[in-house]
Amino acid sequence: MNYLIAVLPDRMEAEAAYLALEKESIKATILGKGYKTADEFGLIDPNEQAKKQTQFMAFWLVPFGFFAGFGFSVLTGLDTFAWAGNIGNHIIGGLLGAIAGAMGSVFVGGGVGLLLGSGDALPYRNRLNAGKYLIVVQGSEILTRQATRVLRQFEPENIQGYAAPSE
Repeated sequence: MNYLIAVLPDRMEAEAAYLALEKESIKATILGKGYKTADEFGLIDPNEQAKKQTQFMAFWLVPFGFFAGFGFSVLTGLDTFAWAGNIGNHIIGGLLGAIAGAMGSVFVGGGVGLLLGSGDALPYRNRLNAGKYLIVVQGSEILTRQATRVLRQFEPENIQGYAAPSE
């Protein structure tokens, strides 16, 4: 499945583009105020995805980090914190390992993208929040090429095609 997304500045242009596509028998969807929202259409929220992935990674990495830190402390026999005693040193090593696991879940799980923003969905969401309209066409490559020709007449701010990954 291929997608074509065009960004139009106002509602009048979006409706005109939609009608032009309809004349060519091309089914399209309008996203924007008064039409479908990004969530209704299924445009993923990259922040929500990054948060889910980070939590999933933390579920595995924090306990693994604790046991790895505890095991490292036992194997090396380091006495880093003399005040903590033998068992206390191992527990502190485990806690430091758990902290390292939490940091790993943020970096590997997508937390960096959560903090810095990433992906194409975020700019489209920002444009919708700014009052712009999106025209989305789904279909074969031939259909999206035909839709591109029609939409170029309306001089969209941006027009981008995507090919959905085959499963």
